[in-house]
Amino acid sequence: MKKDFRIVTIKPEYNSALAVIIRKSLEEHNANKPGTVYFDPTTDNLSTLFSTKGSQYFVLLSGNKVAGGAGYFPTEGLPEGTCELVKMYLSADFRNQGLGKLMLNHTIQEARADGYKQMYIETLPELTTAIPLYEKTGFHFLDGPLGNSGHFGCTVWMLMPL
Repeated sequence: MKKDFRIVTIKPEYNSALAVIIRKSLEEHNANKPGTVYFDPTTDNLSTLFSTKGSQYFVLLSGNKVAGGAGYFPTEGLPEGTCELVKMYLSADFRNQGLGKLMLNHTIQEARADGYKQMYIETLPELTTAIPLYEKTGFHFLDGPLGNSGHFGCTVWMLMPL
């Protein structure tokens, strides 16, 4: 990792920058549709959402600028020992530098350390850079969703043993 990047745990002061990054990313990929995090009210207050037991959210900082984030969450209805990779987004200025892989690997490592045995993800086919990264990391495709995320707009489901 370059010296000017660091990964920290979410704090309330990062909420608004992360919400902007998430929504802009979805807009850039024409994936800002109902049933996604774009319209999820928790997107505006991630620090509160990730105070939930069994969850963590990590923020990538470049100096003092929020570059992106990723987290895991014990989504309702998932099989025991399974968490969901959630809200993994990078600002356009920080893409194609290996930082998505860095954030994904960090989040996986932390979920494993927290005792999870599997990681699930729901995503969109429009996120054409993310899906190959998930596949290379060890996620495999599922025929349908697991759990009750409420994100009915997602049509790609993947699972990985930790």
